[in-house]
Amino acid sequence: MPLRPLRAAVAEARATLEEAGVASPEADALALAAFALRCDLAEVHRRMVLGDHAEPAFATRYAALVEERAARVPLQHLTGQAHFRRLTLDVGPGVFVPRPETEVVAGLAIEAAAVSAATGARPLVVDLCAGSGAIAFAVKDELPGADVVGVELSVEALAWAERSRERLGLDVELVRADARVALAGAEGTVDVVVTNPPYIPTGAVPVDVEVRDHDPELALYGGSDDGLAIPLAVAARAAALLRPGGTLVMEHADSQGGQLLAALGRTGAWTALADHLDLTGRPRAVLARRADGPTGAGPGIPLAP
Repeated sequence: MPLRPLRAAVAEARATLEEAGVASPEADALALAAFALRCDLAEVHRRMVLGDHAEPAFATRYAALVEERAARVPLQHLTGQAHFRRLTLDVGPGVFVPRPETEVVAGLAIEAAAVSAATGARPLVVDLCAGSGAIAFAVKDELPGADVVGVELSVEALAWAERSRERLGLDVELVRADARVALAGAEGTVDVVVTNPPYIPTGAVPVDVEVRDHDPELALYGGSDDGLAIPLAVAARAAALLRPGGTLVMEHADSQGGQLLAALGRTGAWTALADHLDLTGRPRAVLARRADGPTGAGPGIPLAP
């Protein structure tokens, strides 16, 4: 039986994934080809341009991967990797796959910690609900002078984070604890708390099959009809951990920004509340300062009076 061109195999995979409703069929077809060939995307493109053929072993492995992706198994579960800012993380079943919009959240935390670092201090950054460790690792990678702690309740998620930490060689402390009561004894010492807590309303079912069937429920649902019960409890713990003037960065659903800002404002624990947009222009992250410290809202969408 004659060998098929690699280009034809990738085109067929793209068509299969498109028919299955995968959101990015071409990108996923190429990513799976790179994984099956054990090379990078540039090499896949090079081989396609040169008219390379799909060897039988590759064709078998590739077809199996495409079949699983067409069944809406997340791409990251198939490759075991998720890309986040400058890092490649280890992920798989049992851990929430980090999303591109959360890269903005990590960036806000890095900027806030850098302000502390600029004064000569060694900032302490805590990532509550750390999951894969994406935010915590990004902070440490881009601001090596910071002390970073990631707090995660799930044993499965923490195992993936520990795996990434070992491979990346980043000195991040990982703690298994409930983010709502974590780090007793550290009250008033933290410069930045960043968190991507579960925030989906309890009655809502995610549309994306990959999220609904494969992301852990512990990382998804916010514990109330509006999805804000857990985020507000995590914010209360953040208020206890932060020093006066310390910064909270909290991700939220694009429909929750105003409600979350108002709820945080009512507590009296925060000042300079502002909402920030993600790269698609949607409200994505609240930034607030712990009361009794420096104010100044900075850029963002201010809390309406």
